[in-house]
Amino acid sequence: MKNLKILFISVLLAGAGCNDFLEEDLQGQLVGTAALSSVQGLDAALTGAYKGLTQTWGTGFLHPTAIGATMGGDDVTTHPASNKQEFREFDQFAVSAGNSRTGNLYNGCYKTIQGANNILANYQNTTGDQAQIQQIVGEAYFLRALSYYWLVRLYKDIPLVTKAEFTMDMLTISKTGPDKVYELIVSDLLQAEELIQNTKRDAGRPNKGSVKALLADVYLTMAGWPLKDASKYALAAAKAKEVIDNKASYGFDLVPTFAALFDNDPTVATLPEHVFQLSAFKGVGQATNATYGFPAMPGEESGWDDYFAEVNFFNNFPAGPRKNATFRTQFKLSDGTMVPWEQSQTKHPYYGKFWIKGDVKDWASSLPFVMMRYAHVLTIYAEAKARSGGPNQQAYDALNAVRQRAGLEPLSGLSAEDFAMAVINERSWEFAAERTRWFDLVRLEMVETANASKHAWDLNPIGSITKEDYIFPLPITEVSANPNLQ
Repeated sequence: MKNLKILFISVLLAGAGCNDFLEEDLQGQLVGTAALSSVQGLDAALTGAYKGLTQTWGTGFLHPTAIGATMGGDDVTTHPASNKQEFREFDQFAVSAGNSRTGNLYNGCYKTIQGANNILANYQNTTGDQAQIQQIVGEAYFLRALSYYWLVRLYKDIPLVTKAEFTMDMLTISKTGPDKVYELIVSDLLQAEELIQNTKRDAGRPNKGSVKALLADVYLTMAGWPLKDASKYALAAAKAKEVIDNKASYGFDLVPTFAALFDNDPTVATLPEHVFQLSAFKGVGQATNATYGFPAMPGEESGWDDYFAEVNFFNNFPAGPRKNATFRTQFKLSDGTMVPWEQSQTKHPYYGKFWIKGDVKDWASSLPFVMMRYAHVLTIYAEAKARSGGPNQQAYDALNAVRQRAGLEPLSGLSAEDFAMAVINERSWEFAAERTRWFDLVRLEMVETANASKHAWDLNPIGSITKEDYIFPLPITEVSANPNLQ
């Protein structure tokens, strides 16, 4: 709660007016509601709202924290020793309240929520082009929904803050259950869907298709644990279908080959498959993407060993061009000798999809952090359709489009249950290490099964896994400052 207090007090100070004895020219400064009276000021405030999700090594996602937070899945693990203790806590289901990695995500999401709340509370006083104002407001709704979506999945019961102004009761705010949080998320996305245009303002912004895609994913999650509202499967299928049927209007499509998808050329700002991304820029230290490069590389190639593939996951991964593009299995020593992964220091394959083009050895890049791909939309539709009446031809077409690009044979003639499980398996392979597998396992209550038979070279859970391990404790700074959050 300490960090929330800081955010709330900042809002209070920003909204304080000047007394008559102090007259100051505020032109060009983002101070108080006056700064949001113009479209330029409102848009500058929106840029600040994005920053909570994109501060390298600070808050949000432009570093390996989000991958670390999803290590409870069976696709990603970390070094069994060295300085990776906080990552190991995730993989071994022993996350402490003092884990700074969860604090990075928590604080970043609430910083973005603060910025979005400020816009939503003041935009009605903004004068200027109404189309521009609507777009800015729509993005603010989208960012607030996205932030709360990550928070509710990671922590389940969280503080729900929707007001920009500070009040004293916020210092003793209580946790809100996931049902109410999801209610706000859906409401925000429906608002954003009405306001945001079909075309992205730039690569790092959502368009209407991005909003629909995120809403489809939210519905899919609501159908599983902890809400278990099966009626949301039909809504997920319908919303994903809207994206698929209008992909040309939104500029979405699968790229021809999986290898091209992860060419990882920092000079390429975006791809048609990127439904939503957080853009990065190496030229500014706090805006560079620190997920690619050294964090994903082995010690043999000067890497940091932050994350790599679990052995059983790699062994069970279907052979083909997707597997070849997903993993690196040989590493070059300084003398040029090639070492197979079985003989490497960690005895694990690594994720080649996070190498920088040309095997550049660096911790920083201008590569985008992709939050959702068009392949997600296809698999959301396929699974949701299977669970809400059974797969139709379009569901098969959606799944098989992903499979055929991966070099796999198309599927046909499956029962609804078998088809849905085929989609889950496909998602595990297609989005390996892309922060998807863990959330699938949680919503389907498959965490225990997926972690039951670890390879001898992988980290094992500490103790038995229960539903309490599906979520993380709130950061210790919050519960220490506010006992109502315990």
